[in-house]
Amino acid sequence: MAVPAPVPVIVLAGYLGAGKTTLLNRVLREPGARVGVIVNDFGDINIDVGLVTGQVDQAASIAGGCLCCIEDVSELDDALEQLSAPRLALDAIVVEASGLADPVALAQLIRDRESERTRLAAVVDVVDAADHFGTVDDGDLPPLRYQVASLVVVNKLDRLPEAEREPMVERIRARVRERNARAEVVGAVGGRIDAALLFDVARPEEDPDQLPLRELLIEAAASGNPLHGTGHDHVHAHSATATSEGPVDAARVLAALERPVPGAYRLKGHFAVRTAAGRRGFTANAVGGYLHLAERKPPRQNALVAIGVDLDEGAARSALEAALDPAESEPHGPSLMRLERHVRLSGG
Repeated sequence: MAVPAPVPVIVLAGYLGAGKTTLLNRVLREPGARVGVIVNDFGDINIDVGLVTGQVDQAASIAGGCLCCIEDVSELDDALEQLSAPRLALDAIVVEASGLADPVALAQLIRDRESERTRLAAVVDVVDAADHFGTVDDGDLPPLRYQVASLVVVNKLDRLPEAEREPMVERIRARVRERNARAEVVGAVGGRIDAALLFDVARPEEDPDQLPLRELLIEAAASGNPLHGTGHDHVHAHSATATSEGPVDAARVLAALERPVPGAYRLKGHFAVRTAAGRRGFTANAVGGYLHLAERKPPRQNALVAIGVDLDEGAARSALEAALDPAESEPHGPSLMRLERHVRLSGG
């Protein structure tokens, strides 16, 4: 029996009052989302579990201290074990950290707990557009938290005059880039972002048996629908897909995964390569600098999907098609070793 793919774990961080819970609830209202939530309460700062229970399939609340500081992490282990049970078939697990949590330590904590059933997929840092430079980023050097972020959401832009909103997003983006060139930075009002930036959302009209990846269906569904809004009222993700038949060139597909096309925040898919011992299959998930690669049964069809806010769909599709061009021969040794190294680092 095939081992289910590990459930992506998303760390949702942000300073007090930045709008983490608001963003989480927006995402959880997405039709078809099956999400588990681990809520971290820190002392008297209580995140109301009632805001998320009833909207999620399972919720676990961990009290008694910041997740990255408590000595006994068995509660976290138990919660991840509970929510990653295959019978739940969750799309993702969100760990909503307290406003005082250190995202760097928390991300490492989650990574250390990776198993066949979970993987660290993203670190989302929510910042308050009006207060960020007076509370979090108030020194000469950019804070270290930027270094682990895969997505920075500049929230509450409606608190600023309209003429100041885009310059504020650009100012925060420039600071983030000093620490992390791969992080995506987007502006938002009321935590409105596209769930596709975080995890795959099932649609009622989808038939998962017809196409190899949910995103292929998500793209097809999205192509016939207008955008939910314009400007910063709702951040909408664009996607590009490519498929091919037969083994692909390991070096080309690795280059695409390690250095995604401009504007691609998420990149995932599966592919097969030819080796002296026969075909080998792999599943890939790349998000904001995090690359998870696992070996799997060789697929009948290769597929790659890129998702991003500022994605040039035509250019991205061409790049993905080039990455999935059939290979004429076996991969060179170094390319195969790089594939295997990523699998080892991913715990596969």
